[in-house]
Order: sequence, then C-alpha cells, then structure tokens
Amino acid sequence: MSMTQTRDHHIMADSGLKDAVCVITGAGGGLGRAIALALAGAGARIAMLDRSPAGAEETLAALRGLGADAAVFTCDVSDPASIASAEQACLSQFGPCRVLVNNAAVLRPGALESLTLAEWNAVMSVNLTGYFLCAQAFARQMRPHGGGAMVHIASIAGAQPQPFSGAYSVSKAGIVMLSRQIALEWGRHGIRSNVVSPGLVLTPMSQGFYADPELKRQREAAVPQGRIGRPEDIADAVLFLASDRAGYVNGDEITVDGGFTRGLMSLIPRPGHAPGDAATG
Repeated sequence: MSMTQTRDHHIMADSGLKDAVCVITGAGGGLGRAIALALAGAGARIAMLDRSPAGAEETLAALRGLGADAAVFTCDVSDPASIASAEQACLSQFGPCRVLVNNAAVLRPGALESLTLAEWNAVMSVNLTGYFLCAQAFARQMRPHGGGAMVHIASIAGAQPQPFSGAYSVSKAGIVMLSRQIALEWGRHGIRSNVVSPGLVLTPMSQGFYADPELKRQREAAVPQGRIGRPEDIADAVLFLASDRAGYVNGDEITVDGGFTRGLMSLIPRPGHAPGDAATG
C-alpha cells in the first residue's frame, strides 16, 4: 500500500464519513469542487447543489473518476422553493443528510454610497439568507437521525472589512454569527455548526486578481507563508470539521489564511526588530 493509499485509508477509518451523505452548495466552483473531492476521499456520498449545472457536472465527472457515489441537483439557494425541491430530491436519492457544507457565494463590487438595494439583496440572498434556508431545510433531515455537522464557508473579509465590495463583508460576518446561533439552538439535537474562513485563495472567482504577475507577487509577499492559498487548503479544514475528529467542536471558526490576518503588527516600523538586526537586549 502506497503512502497516499495509507493516508486515504486512515482518513476513511477515522473520519466517520464513510457512506455519509454530504450536501455541498456551490459545488461547481473551485472551493466546492475541492471540498467535494476531499469528502469523497473519506468515503462520503456527495450531493452537489449548484445553479450552474455545467460546473457541477465537471465536479461530478471528477468524483466518478474516483468511484464516488455522487449526483448533481440544480438549486438556486436564494430561492426557497428551489431549496425545498433540491432537499427532497437529495433525500429521495441518497437518504438523510449527515453533513451540510454551505459554500455557494457571489461577489459584486460596489461602493456603499452608491450601492442599490437590489445589489445589496442580490449578495445577501445567496451569501447569508441562502445559508440560513439550507441549514433549516437539511437540519430537518438530520434531527430524526441523531444530528450531523454543518460547515459554513465565510471569509476573512467577515472580520476585516473589505472596502468597495458591496454587501460581501457584511454577508460573511453574518455567516459567522448565524453558525454560532445554530450551534447554540441545535446542539441539543446533535447538530454541530462551524465556520471555515478562507484568506487569499486562487479560485475561478478570484483568478482575475492574479492575472498581473507583479500584483500576484505583492499578494504573496503579504502572506507569512509566502504563497496564495489553494482550494485544497480550505477543503482540508472542512473535512476536519465535518468529521468525527471534530466531534466536540461546535460554534467555532477556523481561519485558513497562511497567517495573513495576524500580520498587522508587522506593518509597523520597529528599529532593531527587523530580520537580521542585532539583539537589542
């Protein structure tokens, strides 16, 4: 058995996710695809919700290449009727949901002074209200079967305001509080709720920021680990929180940003404290 096979065997044996039904919203995107592949690698059965079937079908092909049991369900998470339909279709094909990963998201730039209510609502309806509606819908499947795990994808922009991004930062901050409230209200039903907050990650949604090599270099230099995150970095955190290994983790948040948000003090000049400076005593 190779080292990779040994690692995968241990993941499947220790995670408690073998044959678990995992529902992932926004599964056709970069993060959603990586999360789906990680959970499938732990032996889970994958139900993918996405309003763009084309992207989700690409994810489905990758999953089937691994021999995973998976299916795509068209769903617009901003539409309660669409969620209800997808929830019933998932239940009919796979059985009750054990893990929900709220991942679908949109980003629409805009200054607050000129942002329209329609633009505000367009982001909030997917990034926050959609998370709430999906949590409600799939919790109804979890409760009669002893509970489950919910993992919500937020962002470091939820704690560090990202200017000129419309409602994006507000929506991501709301996700963190929504998750905490779910943890408190639904913990007695065996439902755990946690958040993963990515930092700078190269995905189809963010790739435009990295087209300029110099801008990419500047962004990498701002991260203590010296690189931009990969979707797989986020997927590993989701896999942990979804698994039995995180069985007593509830209402918490994992920031996956290579240390980027801890760099505030490094921006302040401190003579005698730069790398290579002699000790000052």
